[in-house]
Amino acid sequence: MSTTPEPTTATTATTATASMSTAAHPRSTPLPPPLAGLRVLDLATLFAGPLAATLLGDFGAEVIKVEHPAKPDPSRGHGPAKGGIGLWWKLLGRNKRTLTLDLSKPGGRATLLRLAATADVIVENFRPGTLEKWDLGWEELSAANPRLVLTRVTAFGQFGPYAHRPGFGTLAEAMSGFAAITGEPDAPPTLPPFGLADSVAALATAYAVMTALAARDRTGEGQVVDMAIIEPILAVLGPQATWYDQLGYVQERTGNRSANNAPRNTYRTADGSWVAVSTSAQSIAERVLRLVGRPELIDEPWFATGAGRAAHADVLDAAVGGWVATRSRAEVLAEFEKAEAAVAPIQDVRDVMTDPQYQALNTITTVPDPELGPLRMQNVLFRLSATPGAIRWTGRPHGADTDEVLTELGLTPAQVRALRAEGAV
Repeated sequence: MSTTPEPTTATTATTATASMSTAAHPRSTPLPPPLAGLRVLDLATLFAGPLAATLLGDFGAEVIKVEHPAKPDPSRGHGPAKGGIGLWWKLLGRNKRTLTLDLSKPGGRATLLRLAATADVIVENFRPGTLEKWDLGWEELSAANPRLVLTRVTAFGQFGPYAHRPGFGTLAEAMSGFAAITGEPDAPPTLPPFGLADSVAALATAYAVMTALAARDRTGEGQVVDMAIIEPILAVLGPQATWYDQLGYVQERTGNRSANNAPRNTYRTADGSWVAVSTSAQSIAERVLRLVGRPELIDEPWFATGAGRAAHADVLDAAVGGWVATRSRAEVLAEFEKAEAAVAPIQDVRDVMTDPQYQALNTITTVPDPELGPLRMQNVLFRLSATPGAIRWTGRPHGADTDEVLTELGLTPAQVRALRAEGAV
């Protein structure tokens, strides 16, 4: 493992997570972050692979983002920008140093092998066979560093009839069955308006990397992680495969309703807002019906099970929806809280930014950025009491740390100039 100083030109954000852990467990001398000393080379683009590397960097891993000299990660230009600066990259590129390298050039290949010899993890998402075409496959990389974990994130995996197809998370959302069960019963299948499958795959990839590293601690040897974006989303869709295998049951679109419990829906308040109600537990369902003034429904035989309640969702939605419609959102939330029943407001990002629970958790934190000034973004994913993560800096400019990283690698100024002349950096 290797440690490297943080970029000298990036503003650090040491306060980004301070309130998340120190209050409960004060410590005069903070411990190093849990992944300090871990070096990760992020060769991936859009979005699962890079986000997995971000999650590792948030907890102390040294992440070096490797981009093509002329074709940066497309996330730099994805979505809204301010003054020509892509805002998504500021989030996705945080805690990463940036290096340019053309792996198809001999100098780029040689430099990557030198970097690989110092690294613990490589994350890549080229189509299967691309690294091999450049003589940078597992055989060459593991020869340079037998302890390396090569993490390969692709739409369909490294083998099979679809392996060489181009693909994105949208295709995983379609293929997995997610779109088929999302939306109203009489409306088309619905895709999420954000990178759901990519994000789920990123979480799974970070977990896979840590699992492979744990195995390396025992064996002393690295290995290949094969992550297909079409697979992790299946894990969060529940037991659909088992239901079908055992019962021939195919889940259909039910809108906001559930086939497993009711009332479960969104309801409009008197002031034009919306709230969501969930009654996955029988006791909560009973509390809701007492609150809305329909306790007699609790005595119906069908009310005793979630499936029975779901079969009578029209009756239950009318009871809850009618009660909600006569009260403001604030009144509904207050009455539900008093009744210890489960409810939440339907919030957009404006509400999220001011929500008192998110504020208490410091979920949205402010990070200084050299280009944009104070910048608000999601904080690290979870809280550790003794070794918390932190946002040390936001996404850096394309290739900002190339000279620094190559110099640390032992290259002379003349060698760096030669790589530039070749177009390798």
